[in-house]
Amino acid sequence: MEHLKIFTQLISSELHLPEHGVENTLKLLAEGCTIPFISRYRKERTGGLDEVQITAISDRAERLQEIARRKDTIVKTITEQQKMTPELQKRIDDCWELTTLEDIYLPFKPKRRTRAQVAREQGLEPLAQLLLLQREPDPMRAAQRFVRDGSVRGGSPATGPATVADAIKGAQDIIAEQVSEDERSRNLVRAAFRREAFIASRVVKAKKDTDEAQKYSDYFDWEEPLKRCSSHRLLAMRRGEGEGILRLQLTIDDDEAVRRLQHNWLNPTGLAGSLRGGFASGSVRGGSAATGSPACQRLVAEAVEDGYKRLLLPSIETEFMNLSKQRADEEAINVFAQNLRQLLLSAPLGQKRVMGVDPGFRTGCKVVCLDAQGNLLHHEAIFPHPPVNHRMQATMHVLQMISDYHIEAIAIGNGTASRETKDFITDCLATPSDEAAGSVRGGFAATASPTPSVFVVSEDGASVYSASKVARDEFPDEDVTVRGAVSIGRRLMDPLAELVKIDPKSIGVGQYQHDVDQTLLKHSLDQTVESCVNLVGVNLNTASQHLLTYVSGLGPVLAQNIVDYRRQNGAFTSRAQLKKVPRLGPAAYQQCAGFLRIPDAKNPLDNSAVHPESYHVVEQMAKDQNCSVADLINNEGTRDRIDIRRYVTADVGLPTLTDILRELEKPGRDPREQIEAFEFDPRVQTIEDLHEGMQLPGIVTNITNFGAFVDIGVHQDGLVHVSQLADKYVSDPTRVVHLHQHVLVRVIAVDLRRHRISLSMKSK
Repeated sequence: MEHLKIFTQLISSELHLPEHGVENTLKLLAEGCTIPFISRYRKERTGGLDEVQITAISDRAERLQEIARRKDTIVKTITEQQKMTPELQKRIDDCWELTTLEDIYLPFKPKRRTRAQVAREQGLEPLAQLLLLQREPDPMRAAQRFVRDGSVRGGSPATGPATVADAIKGAQDIIAEQVSEDERSRNLVRAAFRREAFIASRVVKAKKDTDEAQKYSDYFDWEEPLKRCSSHRLLAMRRGEGEGILRLQLTIDDDEAVRRLQHNWLNPTGLAGSLRGGFASGSVRGGSAATGSPACQRLVAEAVEDGYKRLLLPSIETEFMNLSKQRADEEAINVFAQNLRQLLLSAPLGQKRVMGVDPGFRTGCKVVCLDAQGNLLHHEAIFPHPPVNHRMQATMHVLQMISDYHIEAIAIGNGTASRETKDFITDCLATPSDEAAGSVRGGFAATASPTPSVFVVSEDGASVYSASKVARDEFPDEDVTVRGAVSIGRRLMDPLAELVKIDPKSIGVGQYQHDVDQTLLKHSLDQTVESCVNLVGVNLNTASQHLLTYVSGLGPVLAQNIVDYRRQNGAFTSRAQLKKVPRLGPAAYQQCAGFLRIPDAKNPLDNSAVHPESYHVVEQMAKDQNCSVADLINNEGTRDRIDIRRYVTADVGLPTLTDILRELEKPGRDPREQIEAFEFDPRVQTIEDLHEGMQLPGIVTNITNFGAFVDIGVHQDGLVHVSQLADKYVSDPTRVVHLHQHVLVRVIAVDLRRHRISLSMKSK
């Protein structure tokens, strides 16, 4: 791998990780190994680095590769200009910081025809250098030699400036550009922005009273230090700017910045004199105090100020706007990824026969019945709510479906009419047996089946799925309402398996997800989905093509090939059969095998996280204990007698052996929590029912860096601000709450006009 040594050193220093682990991780990534595979099955080589650390190494390596490619372009451009020197080449070779690299390149970067370039074409470069030396006592007389009717150095009478004033102005343009491209000057202004920049937001007067502008009313006249501006405020202001409602500006003390720059380009004593109207002698960059020219210094001071205001300030302001946006993007994307991870790892109900209900008022509730594998058995619409109000008929149909399809659980979407539909379903299940018997064949309550459990399920993104190609391929003969209800039911059974079919941006757990860098967002969310899928593991015989796509080492093509092979040859009976799948070679098999599960396989290890490359180790353990692998799994006492140090080899170390023993305790265990039922407070149905001081149960629906949104059953989520999450100071809301957590909140404010609910989780 090119640049391996330098990448290792840079990443190790930045992340404070051992060089040996970083180097081996980079090698494994270069070999095509995935992050989940490396973190789980190559602990000996990485020194036990976890998935977060390996992801950070991978991301930084990609960034360094981009810088390396940029360096190649820069070297090629400068070389073609025949301006490359050994010293410049070394500076570029040693530089691995993009901002510094671009500063080095800036004087050589091809640019549009600037005022300075026009002045150079007029032969005024020597005059500019003469002024910068600050030795010429009469710069006007010196400039006379450069006008058209004089002898022009480096130019011709036809191309020179028309007047002395034009010549001086052209020379100052060259100096101004030189100041703006000077590394030390740029870093001086950067330091000022870093230290003292303010971000200001002002409303566009013509838009102030429009309805669309009101959501940005907090930022109509807003100002704060840039370094204290949180990501959500910055992204909100940027969105307002993009919609033409706000104008943003970064400001620093311009007078102080100019003074510092002039001090950098002029002798301090001479500069002070110039600002008073009379220069003292001084020197700058090669000048001497004895020969300093006040007239030259005044002209250079003017050029420095022009270079700052016209060129340098806009450049650094844009740079810091972009940097602040980048930091805000990274923070927002991190929040989104954490929320997505929690959502994907939500507790599954498991393989149960489920009724999925997509609630609605006027259009009714779409109801589907699914078998334990999530296959659609039946669907119909019921109308228990206004304006139709066929409540009794709907009750009969629900009870009949529960009886006919042996429903074990009911999933209700949390959208429009969710609360009313849950109350209706609860009433259905409480229908007396004699009443049910009169309307249902045999009566639901008279059957021996237990009463189904009822759950409210997030339906964010269900409409996106129902209209997608994925849904059309699954249910070509059903309409979008049926597909949406199926998705709701399947989310209860296995949230991970269902949600991977939906673009993560549509799941509704992000913060300004449409405003951040979309490439970075997709990269982060794809990594998150891949991490979750491989953490849980995938049933090889029931997983959809979409779920298999995220398994380590597969991807869309191999995932589809597995599904096709399964359809043509029946269920897999061993992991080894994967080698027969078209195009699934040894490398892909190595990466994916440990994350695929086969329940009831002949070899019990095929339903575990033990990798096939380690089967021989487990078999040797069983042989040494005079038992089978199955006995080893089922007998804790037998496992306790194993001394794993006996099985350490050059390739298999204690970390892997420890993982193997832990896996043998509970093969294929699901790391997700157990699902819990939830009930809203029956006293509140709408926002008008709320009053300050009420304590209510709620479900966390979204987490941002400024707090958490909680559903309390009134069709409008309330906000628990970060300052109200706990009795102690909270810097990161994800350390206090997690998505879909059941919490107890207190109402502290209700704004009926803006439909805003403020909540608290503090004890008092």
